[in-house]
Amino acid sequence: MIIGGFAAQAQAQSNVTIYGLVDAGIVSERGGSAGNVTKVTSGIGGQSRLGFKGTEDLGNGLSAIFQLETGFKADDGTLDSTNTIFNRQAFVGLKSKDAGQLTIGRQYTPLYLAQSQVADPFGAGYAGSIKNLFPSAGANTRVSNALVYSTPTVEGFSADALYALGEQAGSTTAGRQFGLGLNYAQGPLNARLVYNNKNNDTAATSTTAAKIQDTGRNTMFAANYDFQVVKAYFAYGADKGVNSAVLPTANAFGYTVAPKASTDSNDLLVGAQIPAGNGIVMASYIRKNDKTVNNQDADQWALGYLYNLSKRTGVYVAYAKIKNKNGAGYTVGNNNEAGTGDKAFNAGLRHSF
Repeated sequence: MIIGGFAAQAQAQSNVTIYGLVDAGIVSERGGSAGNVTKVTSGIGGQSRLGFKGTEDLGNGLSAIFQLETGFKADDGTLDSTNTIFNRQAFVGLKSKDAGQLTIGRQYTPLYLAQSQVADPFGAGYAGSIKNLFPSAGANTRVSNALVYSTPTVEGFSADALYALGEQAGSTTAGRQFGLGLNYAQGPLNARLVYNNKNNDTAATSTTAAKIQDTGRNTMFAANYDFQVVKAYFAYGADKGVNSAVLPTANAFGYTVAPKASTDSNDLLVGAQIPAGNGIVMASYIRKNDKTVNNQDADQWALGYLYNLSKRTGVYVAYAKIKNKNGAGYTVGNNNEAGTGDKAFNAGLRHSF
């Protein structure tokens, strides 16, 4: 009776949810210097994950919140990131109906959230992922040691601000990162304007007379509009500085002169989701315009179909092809992998819980 009373009291004050996604299928890649690759893999449309999130009502409209999320590989059962348990998200914070939300820990950047939630009809997954040409690798996806503040939503408008400490001895700026997002979501329209800035210095370089590295700066506008018969997508980005647009895989095509990551480029995406039967057709075109002297441009065409067997379970197929120009080295990957060639086909199954 005593134990039951404590359990009832805890349940009344807080709420903890266990959730996850298991995504696995077959990937066939072509065109890379390593030859054709066909494999069973995990996280094609969305990374397989296990998470815990919870809230506690503190009264007066204030709540304590937390989220812990780890990625794993459904094909072999290993962790997605070696020696890191909660590599995807790990944060704690406070949420107020009137004052907004403040969280501390490892979190997504406003840039990546805009790409995956607003810009891309593939949701940053499958062979058609926006990450193949838009800057979404590494610290542009999620960042550690971050403080994120999100305003309340007023008439569809809201804003986000992220600041991540570099935590390098002897320097307050080396490795630091910050991002901003202005959001609008109301009715059929969803739009975001985001900015991300990453300091590439280490403590050693930042203490010298002149900085060795430039900052990586990304600005992107993204929007989608639901016409009911079709949902249209658009995104345009500008990438400037070192590591503003890193290549997915180092010299995947075995060029004599290795491709160089652009330090000045523009990105364009137009796409659509079309309801079809008990699922959706996904399609997009992406162009990378390298504005440096190398002029290493790339174009990607992608088509996919997700069929919903239920609200939680779906099967999918997807295909994408990249055309690299002037020795550009972009590859067709998916949500979890960078890819090995300029063409890829996916077929798989995903279940959320």
